[in-house]
Amino acid sequence: MEKREIAVNLPQDLDPVYSNRIQVAYKDDEFTFVFLHEIPGTNHARAKAIVSISPKHAKNFSEVLSKSVLDYEAKFGSIKSANSENKDESNSNVTIRGYS
Repeated sequence: MEKREIAVNLPQDLDPVYSNRIQVAYKDDEFTFVFLHEIPGTNHARAKAIVSISPKHAKNFSEVLSKSVLDYEAKFGSIKSANSENKDESNSNVTIRGYS
């Protein structure tokens, strides 16, 4: 497959956002990602961005993210998952209300 180059326009007023939680929803024609910032010490989170993509793009995103994590770990070392044996109890059994 031929590689192409795409020029990306980043508007000057585009603010970066920080997210420490994500909610994923899907239906037959799209995946929706709600990026959240959980406020420490509370049971509240604020939605920072909502992004919807096609299933084909979701599959590509999954592959690119997996490769990026492997590259990161090769450079910086293993990332401990929230699902590992030493998981942080504050991350278990969380229900996110307010968007479905």
